[in-house]
Amino acid sequence: MSGLFRNLITLLLALRHFNRLPPLARTSATFFITPFDTGITTLKSDRYLLLAEAAQIDYMVKTGLLKETLRNRYNFVNAAQMVKFIKPVRLFNRVRVETQVAYADDKCAWFCHGFYVGEAKCAEVLVKMKFKRGRVTVAPGVLLGEFVGVQPVWIGPWEATLTA
Repeated sequence: MSGLFRNLITLLLALRHFNRLPPLARTSATFFITPFDTGITTLKSDRYLLLAEAAQIDYMVKTGLLKETLRNRYNFVNAAQMVKFIKPVRLFNRVRVETQVAYADDKCAWFCHGFYVGEAKCAEVLVKMKFKRGRVTVAPGVLLGEFVGVQPVWIGPWEATLTA
C-alpha cells in the first residue's frame, strides 16, 4: 500500500479520537499487512519505517499536536531512525504499533514505535525527531510539556554513533 494513501487513511481514522490524549501518552494504531508491503511473505524492512510514520501521524492527531504544529507552522523532522528486528511480520497479519515519547531534551524528542502481532513484539522503530519552524529548532517542551523521566540507556550509544 502506498505510504501516502496509508497516511491519509490513518489521519482520517485518527480524527475520531482527535485531541483525547495528553502529549506524553502512549497511542496505538493497527495496520493490515498487504501484498504491497511484503516481498513474498514477510514485511519488507523499509515498510517498518512507513508504518512508523503513519503511527506518528496517528499519535500527532490523537494528542492534538498536529493542530498545534499546523497552527504555529512547525514541522517535525526525523533526524535519525533505527529499526530493531525481533520477529518477522507476515503477509495478512494485523500489526499494532504502539507509539510513545521515550525521552525529550531541549532540542530533540526520541519516539519509540513498538510493533506487535497479537502480544508478540516483532520490532521496534526508534526515531530522533526535531520540531522546526523554518530553520529554527523548537524545544520539544513547547509542544509536549516538560518531560520528566530518565534518558534511556540506548540513546547515549546511538548519539555517539551518529556523531562519529
